[in-house]
Parts: sequence; structure tokens; C-alpha cells
Amino acid sequence: MEDGKIVDLYWSRDQRAIAETGTKYGKYCYTIARHILSLPEDAEESVNDTWLAAWNAMPPHRPSVLSTFLGKLTRRISLKKWRDRSRDKRGGGEVALALEELEECVAYGGGVEEAVEARELAAAIDRFLETLPVLERDVFVARYWFLASLPEIGEKFGTGGSRTKSMLFRTREKLKKYLHKEGLL
Repeated sequence: MEDGKIVDLYWSRDQRAIAETGTKYGKYCYTIARHILSLPEDAEESVNDTWLAAWNAMPPHRPSVLSTFLGKLTRRISLKKWRDRSRDKRGGGEVALALEELEECVAYGGGVEEAVEARELAAAIDRFLETLPVLERDVFVARYWFLASLPEIGEKFGTGGSRTKSMLFRTREKLKKYLHKEGLL
């Protein structure tokens, strides 16, 4: 089913919206959740929470790109679940490692001013990603958006472990320079 028709089902409060979303985007959302959460049950729960969040968000929100909307919801829900679960257990895991790698490039705050800065930062990162060669951009997004492990990235893009690591390091360095030039660092 086309995305527009799925969104229309949500807007008409038709329960089929969830089934159609699951059929079309279940695997996609599960993959995002699974990269963040180590247990399959937790990933399943996050995907189910995504369907509920989508149901609650539409209406009034009408996403222009349903896959991106669902991916953001899944990622946000899964990261919250990961933070809640690991609050007492520090360290370990791909999520912690990937977030630590980006920490020196991107700071996070919590107020209104920080929210505005976060939007500016997100827009700057989008512009930065547009300047990268396709492979470098795809590897960066796989690591820091989908939180994929280095071996998974290497397998998907045909890059060895050390090449992937080096590429990500160089890309983070470019990002730092770019953000500094933009006045965001």
C-alpha cells in the first residue's frame, strides 16, 4: 500500500493502518530497534511502541515521508529504552560506543535554547552529509543513525574493519571542522 493511503488510514482512525504499517515498515523499524537494543524482545516492544506513537501522532501530524517519520519514532523510543535500561549499568555495547565517538563533535543540552541549537546543528549536519561521497555518507549514517556495528557496516558496504574505522574517524574530523566553520562548535 502507498504511504499516502497508510497515512489516510491513520487520519480516519482505521485500525488497518497499523497492520499496513507493520507489513510495509516492520522489518525496517525492527532493524533500527535491534541495532540499539541487544534483546530481540526489547526491539519488538520498541516497534510496537512505534506503532502506538504513530497512531497518537496522526492526526494532527501528517508526515510527508512515512519511512523517515517511523524511523525517527523507532530510534527515539529505542534510545529512551536503552538509556532507561542502562542507567545503572554504564559502558559496553555498540550504542554507547557510537554515541561516545560522536560526543566530541556534538554536545547535547536540555532547554529551549538548546532545542533551537539542536535544530541548527541537525540542519548543519544534513548540509555536511550532502558534501560527502555516497559511500562515506552511507557508512556515517549506518553508524550514527542506525547505530550499526563496525562488522555489520563492513559487510554491508564491502569495507574491511580497519577501513571502516578509518573512514568514520576521518569523517568525524571533517564534521568537527565543518561545524567549527559554521560556528556551531
